[in-house]
Amino acid sequence: MNDRLRRMRALTHKEFLEVGRDKSSLMMGILLPIILILVIGFGISLDVKNAPIAVVLEDNAPEARQMVNFVDGSEYFKPVYMTDIYQAVQAFETRKVDAILRVPPDFSRQLHQNNARLQLILYGVDTTTAMTLQSYVEAGVSQWTGEYLAAQGLGGVTLESRLWFNDAHASTWVFVPGLILMIVTLVGVLLTAGVMAREYERGTFESLFVTPVRKGELIVAKIIPYFCIAMLGVLICLVLSRYLFQVPLVGSLALILLVTILYLLAALGAGILISVVTKGQFMATQVAMLVSFLPSIMVSGFLFDLRSTPLVVQLSGEILPFSHYLTVLKTLFLAGNIWPVIWKQGAILVFFAILFTELAFHIIRKKVE
Repeated sequence: MNDRLRRMRALTHKEFLEVGRDKSSLMMGILLPIILILVIGFGISLDVKNAPIAVVLEDNAPEARQMVNFVDGSEYFKPVYMTDIYQAVQAFETRKVDAILRVPPDFSRQLHQNNARLQLILYGVDTTTAMTLQSYVEAGVSQWTGEYLAAQGLGGVTLESRLWFNDAHASTWVFVPGLILMIVTLVGVLLTAGVMAREYERGTFESLFVTPVRKGELIVAKIIPYFCIAMLGVLICLVLSRYLFQVPLVGSLALILLVTILYLLAALGAGILISVVTKGQFMATQVAMLVSFLPSIMVSGFLFDLRSTPLVVQLSGEILPFSHYLTVLKTLFLAGNIWPVIWKQGAILVFFAILFTELAFHIIRKKVE
């Protein structure tokens, strides 16, 4: 028994020494849980705060102005007062506001006849945010009617809500663009990250450049199969979403494929970059998971509104390509060809595509030299 314990102690000591020498495993085992708990603990929030809402006040009576006071000073709303519904709709379609609260011109008169109505228009491209905002507005209106109308002996106010771009209130319509984002990220970054790392581990990386093959030809040859796999996955998602789940495709299919290609080029460049820097398949996969796949879920706006998260999470969403790709996908699927949104997000995706592919070429050139 003593011999067995001695052998076990010696073997265990050896394994601890091995783990200590393997900095990558040690870092992933300690650093990954810390990052995950911080991101999930501080980053995930289903609340909606500082949501821009257009308040169209077509009735200037004191009752109408008092009724919309609940949006002022609230941490949930950032009101933008307008007098023209068409101006509000224009701001709504370009996602400058998330909702429109319209007070009709006969509101105060109908209020005294116990027939007052308000109109609430919500941005259905983001169903979770829309439903949360609706609950906030309903609570604000209910509080005002309970305090003011009860004292006046008047009836309640009917809030008529409409969900634009998603009249069916179908969460599947919102999740499909997020699924496409995850597939392109998975293939583009996670699978590609092991490409050059595999060549390093096999010791064949340097020998490839002894042949007449040029560096650019090698990189292009490496990414073409993964490019085809990712685009095939996207096409399968598009077909299934349209004919199996009845998800509408309001915008241009060509534009969806174009922005997907731009995002995919950035993802492929990032995957190659990770594999060249890490030089190991295990480490490359872990780093790719940490810096791409998890952020594509956590800081893209896929599961929750980024505006409700701490500033550092919001900034992460802005400086990474995930949220920009998801925004333009949702817009093209449900809202249509909203050009101000498409131009802005498309330009950002072009920047990331050029940045990551150029970095990949530059790092490989430096490694070879």
